[in-house]
Amino acid sequence: MCNKPSNTEEQFRAVMKECRDLFWKKLHDYGASWRILRPSSLTDQLFIKAKRIRSLEIKQESLVGEGIRPEFIALINYGIVGLIQLERGYVDSVDLSPEDAMALYDSHADEALQLMLRKNHDYDEAWRSMRVSSYTDFILTKLQRIKEIEDLAGNTLVSEGIDANYMDIINYAVFGVIKLSE
Repeated sequence: MCNKPSNTEEQFRAVMKECRDLFWKKLHDYGASWRILRPSSLTDQLFIKAKRIRSLEIKQESLVGEGIRPEFIALINYGIVGLIQLERGYVDSVDLSPEDAMALYDSHADEALQLMLRKNHDYDEAWRSMRVSSYTDFILTKLQRIKEIEDLAGNTLVSEGIDANYMDIINYAVFGVIKLSE
C-alpha cells in the first residue's frame, strides 16, 4: 500500500492552510475576541453563514459582492472556534494570546483532517459525487441538531455531541471550498 497522500488529503490541507492564514490575520486585527461568544451565539453565527450560502445558491446573485466560497471558509474557521469554545468554555474577556489560539486552532484542524481521512476511506470519496448545495443543506441540518442539543442542555439519549456536528460542518465546508475551486 502506498503512503503517498491522496489528492483529497492534499486539497484538504491546502484549504485548511488558506483558512489558517485568514484566521491568523483576523487574530492580529481582533485578537481572540470570539472567546466571549456563548454556545448559542456561535451556533447563530454559523447559521447565518450557512443561510447566506443557501440564499446565494437559490438566488444566484449577491448584492454584497462576496460569494459562496468565503462563507464556506468562515464556516470552517467558526467551526474550529466552536470546538475551542467547547473545550475551553466562553469567557467575559479575551484570555488567549494569538499564539495560544493558533495552537488550539492547529490541534482541532488536525482532528478534522484525521476524521475526514477515516470517513473518506469508509465512504470511498462519495463527497466528490455530491452537489455543493447538498453540503449546504447538510450543514444547516447539523446546525439544527446543535440547536436541539443546546436546548436539551446536552442531555441527548443516543446522538453524537455538538463537537461531532462541528467536525462534520468543518469537513462539509472544506468539501464545498474544494468543489468550488475545481
